[in-house]
Amino acid sequence: MKRAVRVLAGARPRPLPALALVLTLVAGGFAAWTGQDWYRAAHDDRAAYAAQRDAALAAGEQAVQNLNTLDHRDLDRGLDLWESSTAGELHDQLSSGRDEFAEQVKAAKTVTTARVLSGAVTELDDRAGRARVLVALRVTVRASDGAKTDKDSRMLGELTRTGGRWKLSALGQAPVGGTPAG
Repeated sequence: MKRAVRVLAGARPRPLPALALVLTLVAGGFAAWTGQDWYRAAHDDRAAYAAQRDAALAAGEQAVQNLNTLDHRDLDRGLDLWESSTAGELHDQLSSGRDEFAEQVKAAKTVTTARVLSGAVTELDDRAGRARVLVALRVTVRASDGAKTDKDSRMLGELTRTGGRWKLSALGQAPVGGTPAG
């Protein structure tokens, strides 16, 4: 009888190997779950679409700001920036009227600066490489006599992706509330 008691006392369960097995299974399950989650996120078209939307918005805001900023003392640099920010018909209009416009700005001796207040992408066709943006900005015009005028405006811009970059291909004033779009 003593012997049977001794055998039962020596067969106590060991919690450490069982705990290690449970922790290994939990860690493996967690790794599989997060790996699958990562794979889905890395291959999700929505992430690529969001990146294109963000790129279009940043390019649109910068281009609208560029086209509303010009210093009569450094016209060539400003007009070159206008041309590098645009594509299509808008680019052609700016290029063809460059000399005449430069003369007008030199005669007026104005410095115009713009600051983007906010912007949004209103349409995005990633496959066709077209987007539309709405940009609110504050334009400050300083005349040669030192007078300063601020004007807030909203601009609607169309962007075209050319050479992997978004460029402004059309720009117009956004209608103000209650005014029908033309």
